Amino acid sequence: MSRTAPANTGKARKAVEVRASGGGGKRGPRLDDMAGATGWLLNRVDVERMNPTRIDADTLKLGRMHALADLLDNPHRAVRTVHVAGTKGKGSTCEMTAASLEACGYTVGVYTSPHLIDVRERIRINRRAIGEAAFVQAVQRVADAAANLPEKDGEPTFFELLTAAAFVYFAEQAVDVAVIETGLGGRLDSTNIVAPEVTAITSISLDHTQILGDTVEKIAREKAGIFKAGVPAVSAPQAEGVAAALRESAGEIGAPFGLVGQELDITWRFDAKSNIGPHHRISLSSPRNEFEHLLVPLRGEHQAHNCAVALAILDKMCERGFKTPAAKVTRGLNTVQMPGRLEKVWDQPRIVADGAHNAESVRCLFKALSAHTTYDSLVVVFGCAADKDIAGMLHEVGHSADKVIFTQTRGNARACDPADLQRRLGDEQRMSQTAPDIGEAIRLAARAVGRDDLILVTGSLHLVGDAKKHLAELAARKSGV
Repeated sequence: MSRTAPANTGKARKAVEVRASGGGGKRGPRLDDMAGATGWLLNRVDVERMNPTRIDADTLKLGRMHALADLLDNPHRAVRTVHVAGTKGKGSTCEMTAASLEACGYTVGVYTSPHLIDVRERIRINRRAIGEAAFVQAVQRVADAAANLPEKDGEPTFFELLTAAAFVYFAEQAVDVAVIETGLGGRLDSTNIVAPEVTAITSISLDHTQILGDTVEKIAREKAGIFKAGVPAVSAPQAEGVAAALRESAGEIGAPFGLVGQELDITWRFDAKSNIGPHHRISLSSPRNEFEHLLVPLRGEHQAHNCAVALAILDKMCERGFKTPAAKVTRGLNTVQMPGRLEKVWDQPRIVADGAHNAESVRCLFKALSAHTTYDSLVVVFGCAADKDIAGMLHEVGHSADKVIFTQTRGNARACDPADLQRRLGDEQRMSQTAPDIGEAIRLAARAVGRDDLILVTGSLHLVGDAKKHLAELAARKSGV
């Protein structure tokens, strides 16, 4: 089916105009500035920072999100979307997809989570974060709508409200397409009210097991909850059981399904000899596109898998009326940057930050680090959520780090106690310390390294965000670590 990108229906704008003129319904609290808007949001239930044992059946209710969107005149229906779920690689896949579509001439919204420093990072158009005034305006409109939710629906969560604000903003700005990342799972995720052009699943591994299931097959079925009848679904390479669960889920609802390397003719190769340094190149062949030896913009074999999913999304978008010439896609990919993924955040001492947050992503991180970075000793600053596969992550850390400094994200109820992490590391790594916060952890790490050594901050995107904030403050004071 071929369609042109839609014009803005104006529904979200019309709903706001009615409220502004005093038409029906209750008003939410008055939000005058960023402090007011973020303060109001942060006072809502925040699943990202909750202890999973406190998340009950009423916390994740897709019906409430539908009700909230209806009060806003369903802005998500005015926007064509790509919907991406998975355990790891969702953010990278969204960025590569969005950059490619932008280079092809489209106005592209992106909604991802979590943010590293500023909540506005989650809502972007053509990679520019929503402005402060626009953010406050969108949140105000959502607050007004939330004030009119039936009591039976319960209080909307932080993520639901922010998701609604993103849809309001994208509809009002009349984006051609929005690339939407799920927050948690898929089936009951707040983003799963969209009617997408394409759905995509990145690599699946054990994560959020108390909520999504205790096997990768169960988790796969939850992620596959974003599949829609008649809508193409693509997936990264998966373990056999995961691939079977995804394929079966797609068949049950009638979603055409393609797995990279099987139904989807995509290949990649690693080149260590080029003058541009070690890198992967990727190719896709289909009746619609010939992408030959495109440079994967992010480092690591796992990013080649993510890039493969992004190219598969673009290929399926062609079936829906979008134009994705190879030259423009190449140009778009070459502009991709991914904060918090193998990101060099300080020069002396060298500090790299990566938000790897489960055993498989930590394993991929160390593999990519050794392929792309030279160092003598490696000091890892590590902190993670208590509901993660801690044993699996510590196994990888213990085998790769010369020293580990355990810390935590302050104010996060999900954060694991550093002393508990040190105890659980046990004999895997004798050189370890604890620190109460990221600032102290980085100070301890800096004293432990020499010129040719490397500090790696990992275990959580929230921890990476804390590290970036701390280092930004140091830079602003023109002070060394």
